[in-house]
Amino acid sequence: MFDWLALIYPYAKAFHVMAVISWMAGLFYLPRLFVYHAERGPNGPEPTASFVIMEDKLLRVIMRPAMIATWISGLSLVLTPGIVDWSMIWPWVKAAGVIGMTVFHVWCARERRALEGGAAQTGRRYRMMNEVPTLLMIAIVTAVIVKF
Repeated sequence: MFDWLALIYPYAKAFHVMAVISWMAGLFYLPRLFVYHAERGPNGPEPTASFVIMEDKLLRVIMRPAMIATWISGLSLVLTPGIVDWSMIWPWVKAAGVIGMTVFHVWCARERRALEGGAAQTGRRYRMMNEVPTLLMIAIVTAVIVKF
């Protein structure tokens, strides 16, 4: 039933890597925009409206489509016969990491709306949250490459 997935596997894998890179770029950059937005605010040299536009476009135009593409291509890879051995630990670590990335993405979307409404956390808090995708990426890449 899923034999056609084996035929497109190399293309799905290449597309998956490209989608992940795009999504991760946004997950690294959006919290950095939050830092600038929170620290410069309405009285800073950059108008708040500029941050709102940049944050919104990054989230809607780049990050959301990249996340969806990552999930679709990733699920096609998982469903390809003979690719994933679910008796090992690595696919579970990767799955948990991807779910964590998705939760972080949702957190970013909520923070963007809060910042747009004028309710910001501190720049320090956004700097700390900016490390979350890095830690998740380390776990995911290690799991996929080492296959423990």
